[in-house]
Amino acid sequence: MSNSARSSRASTADKISASAAKLRLLKKLRCTLKFEKLAWAAGAERVAGVDEVGRGSLFGPVVAAAVILYRNDDPAHRIRGLRDSKLLAAERREELALLIRRHAIAWAVAAVDSARIDQINIYQASRLAMLHAVQQLAPPAGYLLVDAVRLDCELPQQPIIHGDALSASIAAASILAKVERDRMISAWDPVFPVYGLASNKGYCTPHHLAALREHGPSPLHRQSFSPVWSAPIPQEVLGFMLDEDAGEVARGEEETLTAISEG
Repeated sequence: MSNSARSSRASTADKISASAAKLRLLKKLRCTLKFEKLAWAAGAERVAGVDEVGRGSLFGPVVAAAVILYRNDDPAHRIRGLRDSKLLAAERREELALLIRRHAIAWAVAAVDSARIDQINIYQASRLAMLHAVQQLAPPAGYLLVDAVRLDCELPQQPIIHGDALSASIAAASILAKVERDRMISAWDPVFPVYGLASNKGYCTPHHLAALREHGPSPLHRQSFSPVWSAPIPQEVLGFMLDEDAGEVARGEEETLTAISEG
């Protein structure tokens, strides 16, 4: 075995180990209303949890959500089982998303597309999507609990590391964002079937990487991400795939996001 092959396998093993270690840590954390109660006690009226999903994906938008839960876990609006969306099965996320939309004071979802991600980088695009979600809340938030980052707005806010595993409001936001993004990416699977988007949701799986090497990236892949720009076939080759069907999907996504913001 060559040194490069050994190095590649070691790097993959390190990534798997780091991912497994993070999941073990997240499973140990307790998702509660601790941070919300501190904000309420300090006088905040409407506390919104904010999170994003899709930051590490190679394809499509980064999606964010903001959720305002009822104060002091009102029994009439209590949502049991909130936790980091990464720790939940897809069916359970769908169930919780319905409850969140039904029982939250307010919720909103926003997305920043791959072209904008390539323009301003994924970190800034994630913050922008979160800000847009906050701006769409009605009634508006008076205080923000944000997963790991600080947003460019005047609202008082608290960034919380591993916030989606510690704060019920942030967990609720992560669930809504995850469910919405999974739906959006799955809708593109029939348009770009070679990448397996319905199963990998645009993330860096062996099948997805192999498809990039064989077919090149689609017009909706993030050109600023290394596995995309380093693909041997340039992105423009697949421009013909944005045909009428793709246009209909795009229009459907615009209508959905408009409906979400108005709701």
